[in-house]
Amino acid sequence: MKKEKLVWATTLFAFGWLAPNPIIAQQDSIKTTHLNEVVISATKFPKSQGETGKVLTVIDEQQLQRSVGKDLAQVLNEQVGLVINGAGSNPGKDKSVFLRGAGSQYILILMDGVPVNDPSGVGGAFDLRLLSVDQVARVEILKGSQSTLYGSDAIAGVINIITKKKGDRPIGGFGSISYGSYNTLKGNAGVAGNSGKVDYNLSYSRFQTDGISEATDESGTGNFDKDGFDQNAFQLNLGISPTQKLSVRPFVRYTDFNGQYDGGAFSDDKTALYTASVLNYGLTGQYTLRKGAINLQYGRNETERTFESAFGNYPYKGNFDHAEVFVNHDLKNNFQLLAGINFQNLNMEDENAVKKNPSLTITSPYASFFVKNLNGFSAEVGGRYNHHAVYGSTFTYSINPSFWINKRMKLFANYSTGFKAPTLNELYGQFGANEQLQPQESKSTEGGMAFFSKDNQYEMRATVFSRIIDQVIVYGNTGFVNLNKQDDYGFELEGTWNVTDQLSITAYYAFVDGEVTAKTPTGADTTYSNLLRRPKNSVGIHVGYQINKAFFVSANLKTFDQRSDLFFDLNNFTNQSVSLAAYQLLDVYAEYKLMDGKLRLFVDAKNVLNQRYSEIHGYNTMPFNVNTGLSFSL
Repeated sequence: MKKEKLVWATTLFAFGWLAPNPIIAQQDSIKTTHLNEVVISATKFPKSQGETGKVLTVIDEQQLQRSVGKDLAQVLNEQVGLVINGAGSNPGKDKSVFLRGAGSQYILILMDGVPVNDPSGVGGAFDLRLLSVDQVARVEILKGSQSTLYGSDAIAGVINIITKKKGDRPIGGFGSISYGSYNTLKGNAGVAGNSGKVDYNLSYSRFQTDGISEATDESGTGNFDKDGFDQNAFQLNLGISPTQKLSVRPFVRYTDFNGQYDGGAFSDDKTALYTASVLNYGLTGQYTLRKGAINLQYGRNETERTFESAFGNYPYKGNFDHAEVFVNHDLKNNFQLLAGINFQNLNMEDENAVKKNPSLTITSPYASFFVKNLNGFSAEVGGRYNHHAVYGSTFTYSINPSFWINKRMKLFANYSTGFKAPTLNELYGQFGANEQLQPQESKSTEGGMAFFSKDNQYEMRATVFSRIIDQVIVYGNTGFVNLNKQDDYGFELEGTWNVTDQLSITAYYAFVDGEVTAKTPTGADTTYSNLLRRPKNSVGIHVGYQINKAFFVSANLKTFDQRSDLFFDLNNFTNQSVSLAAYQLLDVYAEYKLMDGKLRLFVDAKNVLNQRYSEIHGYNTMPFNVNTGLSFSL
């Protein structure tokens, strides 16, 4: 009860801070706002946030520079509506992404706008541990169903991870190194340059830690071993511009990691080892037209994963090819058009699968029509035709209007449908495969308002949403099965207040709830809550203070409501329902700049309150830990 009161008290405190203050408003304020920030993910081509009704969150370059002591999962876990289960666990523990209550399989991950996918994994979800935050320049989180623009897997949203590219002079160097708790070492080094027609970014990152025991030792004997983790990541981005109108950007990325893991909840395993690697390569290209551009994308992922334990070795290998061509064109005055075609090939290399080495293809032409600021009114109307090699054809569409009132308040709404076919693993994999599975189809609705003060001192956004997925796929007692539907709903409140030139406060509150409907053996419908490991209520507050030109400090507090979980009890071989207690995470960061900002010394302290909590029943989370080091640019 006390923890529930703390959640609500924190919420009221946060939005009390965000309310206008007549005394503070007289002071100088930071003249920055997200209103005119140019984004790419919302429409596939550059567009200011003020011209779209999409709900989008941006993690910019400065935020990422101040996250050098974190991994990508921890950075994403600080955002409204996002919960990364495993972000606070042992670094090598698998990470589950929940966006507005939806699981990883409904969230499409992009790298520089190109989808990444692991056909050998459950739901096709991409493993966040295979991405190094040191190589990321920006992240755009696009919420709500985006199946019209991005196809299958984008039922709940899209996370576009934009990597570091060219430098600002012919040759330059950069890097960082830090050391912290549990013998954790992080390092990154690279070169970047720009000579006009050619630019490049080449970097290498290393992350290693002794970690903690993944599983919780109920006996308290201390006999559980630490489960270490190490990661290597390489990235090369090239840019070639033979003419002013034509640019081609080849890329290649390789990441591998290995980590120890335990035998299950409360169960140690000193021999279990998990190794994984991904090779991602391809290119993007653009030919600029007088009123638009022709865009080309090609990317290939080759993912390998192996689990080794006393129960045996289990290798997984998947290949994913994505090819796409699209054109964006400005029509007369306030109208724009986007049209393209996308081809994907998915392959799972598994001789022991129900169907050996299965593969499938998806071909999807699509188009969207945009109204751009017509007397304050903007809109997007689009549709996509999906042809699936196994399930035939389906059509998805979206309608997304927005309207400005007095140039300060924007009203927006979005209705969209989505489609996600069963993955190769669900259809033909070694465990729980079901060739009779049916595709999942969704209907998503959201609406809200955004407000920007006249002096850009503060801004806020409120959003309500609902998402229904028919024929939702879950893992049941006999393997993968379709249930009737999954119905999720909730709302989000978020705001930023630039108190002074030096002090900024952001805060949010997110609520999500949901239930699944399934038929009983007698044919009757039964409904129950199933948002396991997802808090109904979460609150976040971030305070950043630039003490002087060189010295910056920040604090980030996020509270998570209690959650439910299931675990498999080895004593009676049944699933048991448990409750996970609420908790609060406080992280503190400080940096000091030297040599005109070319050298930064930093300290990143996480879980300062030393909370003892569980993200997954029977597994440990990191207590108070700290990481300190330096970053530089030459």
